[in-house]
Amino acid sequence: MSGARIVVSARDWIGTPYLHQASVKGAGCDCLGLLRGIWREVIGPEPEQVPAYSRDWSEPQGDEALLRAALRHLRTKCAGDEAPGDVLLFRMREGAVAKHLGLQARTGAGASFVHAYSGHGVIESALTLPWRRRLAARFAFPREQD
Repeated sequence: MSGARIVVSARDWIGTPYLHQASVKGAGCDCLGLLRGIWREVIGPEPEQVPAYSRDWSEPQGDEALLRAALRHLRTKCAGDEAPGDVLLFRMREGAVAKHLGLQARTGAGASFVHAYSGHGVIESALTLPWRRRLAARFAFPREQD
C-alpha cells in the first residue's frame, strides 16, 4: 500500500469535526473513525465491524482492545522504521492503555501526523518529543496481496 496515497487520504480529512464513534469525512470522526475512513478509501470494506466503545477505551479495565485490533489487521513495524502512511498508536498517559491513533504524514526533522483530536477535529500535528514519548506501537497498512 502506498504511503503517499494514505497521506493524501488522511490530509483530505483535515477539518472534519471530532465526533465520538463517527467515521464520515467532513461530518465527523474520532481517531479510530479517521483510520476506518482511510481504510475504506485506500483498501476497501473494513475488515470487521467495530463494536460500540466508550471514550475511555476500556482504560478502567486495562483492556488493550485497540492494540489487539491493530495487531489483527495491520503490519507491526519497529519504532524507528518511520515512513509516511504509518499508523501510530499512542498511550496518552504512562501505564494507561493505548487509545489514540494517528497517521504519519512527514518524517525527519519536520515529522508530523494526522489525527482526530477531541476539541480540534482532524488536524496535522508536529510529531514532537512529547508525542513520541507516548508512542506505543507503529504499524503499516497491509500489503495489497495480504
